[in-house]
Amino acid sequence: MLETMTAIGLMSGTSMDGIDVALVRTDGEAVVERGAFLSVPYEPAFRDLLKQALEEAKGIRQRDERPGILSPMERELTLRHAEAVRLLLERENLTSLDVDLIGFHGQTVLHRPDEGLTVQLGDGPLLAKETGIPVVYDMRANDMVHGGQGAPLVPVYHQALAQQISADQWPVCFVNIGGISNLTYLGQDGTIIGFDSGPGNTLIDQWVEAHAGIPYDDGGRIASEGQVIMALAERYLDNSFFTAPTRRSLDRNDFRPPEGFEAELSDGARTLAYISAAAILRSSGHLPDKPRTYVICGGGRLNRTIMADLARLAGEQGADVLSAEAAGFDGDAMEAEAWA
Repeated sequence: MLETMTAIGLMSGTSMDGIDVALVRTDGEAVVERGAFLSVPYEPAFRDLLKQALEEAKGIRQRDERPGILSPMERELTLRHAEAVRLLLERENLTSLDVDLIGFHGQTVLHRPDEGLTVQLGDGPLLAKETGIPVVYDMRANDMVHGGQGAPLVPVYHQALAQQISADQWPVCFVNIGGISNLTYLGQDGTIIGFDSGPGNTLIDQWVEAHAGIPYDDGGRIASEGQVIMALAERYLDNSFFTAPTRRSLDRNDFRPPEGFEAELSDGARTLAYISAAAILRSSGHLPDKPRTYVICGGGRLNRTIMADLARLAGEQGADVLSAEAAGFDGDAMEAEAWA
């Protein structure tokens, strides 16, 4: 039997909305004791700086390059993560001696798997110094060194969690709807398949920010008032990404509004919500068997319009759709837990 360790996971995802901090006790394989969770949001001004960092990162050719504001941003981001760890420890009456290690994701600013290049802002040694806890970091880059695409890395955690799901609900497909969506297929024969499935919240966020001046469509309220413009939706879903024989990891800039995407605010949000749901089902066509259960994680599960579309489209294939909470998990904490 493997020894269990106490780990903190830190996740700042493609939605760039804040830092998730999760405490887990685990043997790294099958034993999972989920602990405390904390989310520390970014203020709008810092999110604007992160968007600027994304633009400046486009010129990076080597992963250690930090042009423009990227170097000071990396330090600031790391110190914010250290503060998030401190807040969790303080709230739970713990000290650094109670934690064996930290799994540190950092903030992705560039992801080009076809070039073997991925860049996450985050200074591991500085975080270790600030927290007094050993830090494991740059896991995406290390995955690429060993022939992977750097994402998704969460499937091993989904496999551990899925042991709690009854056998008659398999095959199981975990879906994380963040800025980009990814899915994990788990077969009863032990098969694990994970890949990015398409745009998640990023297109909707960009749309409502540009047209309403707000960072996201809270609960899918704006989308719920609109109609799907199917001609526009199909232009997205005809993207070669969905039909290519090889699955590949995505950058948040890989999907953008196509030329001529014009609509009322609610119709645009409704169309993009449909695209987020339909992209998951289109990508699931590359799996060896149709899932019987979809477990939905990430911020997108809170968008009721996306969830309704998912339930309808999956139902047409004889599958059930459950939120992470309905399956007994925490959809907000899952990626941070996975990093732990």
